[in-house]
Amino acid sequence: MTAEQKQAYLRRIDAVNDQGVYKPDWQSLANYPVPQWYRDAKFGIFIHWGIYSVPAYFSEWYCRLMYYKGNPVHWHHLRKYGKNFNYRDFIPMFRAEKFSAEEWVELVKSSGAKFLMPVGEHHDGFKMYDSDLSEWTSVHMGPKRDVLGELKKACDENGLIFSTSSHRAEHYWFLNGGKTVGYPNETQNDAYRSFYGPCQNVHKANNLYTLLKQEHGIEPEAWWLEDWLVSSCDLIDRYQPASLFFDWWVSYKAFRPYMKKFLAYYYNRSLEWGKEVCVYYKSDAVMYNCAIFDRERGQLAGISPYIWQGETSTAYNAWSYCTTNHFKKPEVIACNLLDVISKNGCFVLNLGPKADGTFCKQEQDIILELGNWTKTNGEAIWGTEPYKVFGEGKKQKGASFTEHFHYTAKDFRFTYKTGVVYAFSLKPYGKSRFCIKTLADTMDTFHCVIKNIRVLSGNKISQYKQTKRGLEIQLAEKAAQKMPLCFKIEVE
Repeated sequence: MTAEQKQAYLRRIDAVNDQGVYKPDWQSLANYPVPQWYRDAKFGIFIHWGIYSVPAYFSEWYCRLMYYKGNPVHWHHLRKYGKNFNYRDFIPMFRAEKFSAEEWVELVKSSGAKFLMPVGEHHDGFKMYDSDLSEWTSVHMGPKRDVLGELKKACDENGLIFSTSSHRAEHYWFLNGGKTVGYPNETQNDAYRSFYGPCQNVHKANNLYTLLKQEHGIEPEAWWLEDWLVSSCDLIDRYQPASLFFDWWVSYKAFRPYMKKFLAYYYNRSLEWGKEVCVYYKSDAVMYNCAIFDRERGQLAGISPYIWQGETSTAYNAWSYCTTNHFKKPEVIACNLLDVISKNGCFVLNLGPKADGTFCKQEQDIILELGNWTKTNGEAIWGTEPYKVFGEGKKQKGASFTEHFHYTAKDFRFTYKTGVVYAFSLKPYGKSRFCIKTLADTMDTFHCVIKNIRVLSGNKISQYKQTKRGLEIQLAEKAAQKMPLCFKIEVE
């Protein structure tokens, strides 16, 4: 796309907003409702797949880390590939020879998830879809396939909601270590600027300190902000996703007027399409209640009055497939899901396929067990809302990157629908006695009459009673499952 074509696109964005219902100001944007499909979904799947899946080492930040001294990726890259091997050289190795959109959708649906959100463009600037804005796409090189297009088609044909993400904002500076690493490489060559991006940097040194400083002190120029806006609008125009996820740098204050233009454009276009859409953001990128707040690898301290999103990955250390991944146990992920939905959130779990388009056995096993568990406990997840309190047990601090939870048999999470309280024991294994303090007969918050209690997974209850300690439940045998155990408590 030429500079003139970009300017024409910008004028089109303004024209749509001038004529549309929603204007690029917070008061107007706050009137766009949260889609009902999102309120009902409860659970979605994120997918990180791209060039970084080829080296498959450490994390999806490979292209940044390979150019910064003092971190494991830099030394790994030098040992395995050498100084003359650039990030671009991985593209021909990214062939996706076993990728099947239909198989991906089948796997996602088996987990119980209601929407799929593959990354459209990550920080490396490589688009996984067709676009006139760049030649660096999965259509023109690498797989030579429109990955997003194929996944959207498969979702539409199989009753799965299609969403996507853009991480382009960070591409402004993401590969800047290549300019200071101390040896010639393609990030220093303007002939490849359209791929490696501006590589903006305010640091002369190349070490762990400057790596961790990341974007601090960098000011995005107007031309980049316009590029981001056009790129974002082009993505939603081409694929009409039901939602779009942005990573953290759009919270930088320079993005504010451009973000408002984008939201108005997306919301107005959704009316033309006859669709309900939403946007996920981090930090303060968007004014409260104008889009959906997203918390990465963390939680809220309590129930939010507005629906929010909690996202994490199957691996503790990465979002993409890496041979170095340390995977979570299925019960850890299920507890995370329950913590999120009990606080009026929607849970998103990330998977990272291999470069060939297949999923490793560890992730397949996680999805299998998670799917079996959601089938058994589905009535306590879908069609429910938060109870008066989200749960009980160990207190949690609301924050991102704080997901190393250590639940005990005293930890419960609640959901509710008319006439039923669902109480999940987060760590039931080996236990036969459970005490839910929130439902004690002396609690001011609970005056209902309990009609019946049963376990959704079929465990037999020998007796239950309300005491001053709580609702005490005795199983006939010790719980054999490690996944959360749900008590269906019928009340009147």
